[in-house]
Amino acid sequence: MNQNSPYIGKWKITQMETWGQDYVDLVVPGYVEFDADESGSFQFGTVRGWADCRIETFNDEEVIAFSWEGMNDTDTACGRGWAILVGDGEKLYGRIFIHNSDDSNFHAEKMDK
Repeated sequence: MNQNSPYIGKWKITQMETWGQDYVDLVVPGYVEFDADESGSFQFGTVRGWADCRIETFNDEEVIAFSWEGMNDTDTACGRGWAILVGDGEKLYGRIFIHNSDDSNFHAEKMDK
């Protein structure tokens, strides 16, 4: 991933369709983070994951897509997800899928500028 990619950095999850904000921020303030080395991580509630990320083009829009592995409460988990920049590039919209379980869209705002 390009070192100057606008996706790089930590994003605060501000809303999820499946879980309320109290759950999102249960353990730590919910976040998604993308690094220049095509890795990343996220945590919301008791779900946390480490991601393998790639920038892709879909319908002429740049999208960051990722697969992940980690934990869902005390169980091992894996899944996939994607996100796109919206508005002024300081907001992110995406979806996280837990394999054979729940999925949810999320909204996030850039934390480190």
